[in-house]
Amino acid sequence: MKYIILVPDGVADEPLAELGGKTPLEAARTPNMDLIAKKGLSGLVRIIPPGMAPGSDVGNLSVMGYDATQGFSGRAPLEAANLGILLKDDELAFRCNLVTITEDRMIDYSAGHISIEEATDIMATVSKELSDEHIKFYTGKSYRHIAVVKTKKAQDFLDTKCTPPHDIMGQKLAAYLPNGPMAKFLLSYMERAKSLLAKHPVNQFRMELKEPLANSLWFWGQGSRPRLETFKERYHATGSIISAVDLVNGIGRVVGLDIINVPGANGYYDTNYQGKAEYGLESLKKHDFVYIHVESTDEAGHNGDIKAKVDCIEKFDKYVVGTVLAYCNKHPDTRVLITPDHATPVSKRTHTAAPVPFAMCGKGIEHNGLDSYNEFSAATVGVHFQSGVDMINRFMQQ
Repeated sequence: MKYIILVPDGVADEPLAELGGKTPLEAARTPNMDLIAKKGLSGLVRIIPPGMAPGSDVGNLSVMGYDATQGFSGRAPLEAANLGILLKDDELAFRCNLVTITEDRMIDYSAGHISIEEATDIMATVSKELSDEHIKFYTGKSYRHIAVVKTKKAQDFLDTKCTPPHDIMGQKLAAYLPNGPMAKFLLSYMERAKSLLAKHPVNQFRMELKEPLANSLWFWGQGSRPRLETFKERYHATGSIISAVDLVNGIGRVVGLDIINVPGANGYYDTNYQGKAEYGLESLKKHDFVYIHVESTDEAGHNGDIKAKVDCIEKFDKYVVGTVLAYCNKHPDTRVLITPDHATPVSKRTHTAAPVPFAMCGKGIEHNGLDSYNEFSAATVGVHFQSGVDMINRFMQQ
């Protein structure tokens, strides 16, 4: 048996007046996702465990079949793992965004989705000028980077409240700056970075082009080294993962999946949808399982861009799901599951913990009566799985 999990990040949404009371998923043309619902089992699933923040870290762990309340220490260590950073017992990792702020507000959590090349140039300077015996900066992709802190006061750092910047777009900064035992430490590096970034050649050039400036660093998502059993130990299957996001690939590395890099996969609206599907299917010649993650739908939600979200959903359906279903027609011993890791409503521009629609089909999975894949259709049968672990256990069940 081959197993394929397709994750349109943050695709679940809420009804919008601009779409005649429909969600982007309802408004989009999705014949392939609808076909999975028509052929198999669908409904709602509670991906985010009660009491946990609805982040992509918790969400993707849950979709992969892991209980995020056990062995999970924070988002940044997972991203660090994908960069080859193996945390020691006296080290913690922080996610470190390049952001655009004014004197008092968060303007853009991604510095205008700054290019990898520009961000690499900026972070080289940050690492050279700000890294010391207490903290070291590492370059990730686009606006997403990592800072590793060496300390004997790990719990003090973990107890310091740091807010994801995508949760506070347009909000005043004062209420969301690091707060707690090690806030002063973090704020000191953020303050030093401001003057460094203000005069950086990349920002000078972006200013001339009237593009958002990467004028500040923002710390969040801290945690220590994660301790999770491998996917093979858990599900007795080997597998691979495809994503343009360090976090998702980091989860894959930690649980022993092969990381597949796809040319043109960039985590944004114009990512290589078709390539992700083709490379994923090719990996099934070697493995039993593949996890294909697409970030563009989540980015559209964070940007509050209705048109882009509908467009990304349709591209995902055509180029990813359509390609996978063509494979399934030739390989009947295959199961396919589609589910987001959380909802990212365009009206809220951030994640929510609401139950999300899932659909799975393939050998041994019976149809439960639904004929379309969207939030409204799934709600007619209610919550079918109370956790991502329950869903994946059913999906991987022989």
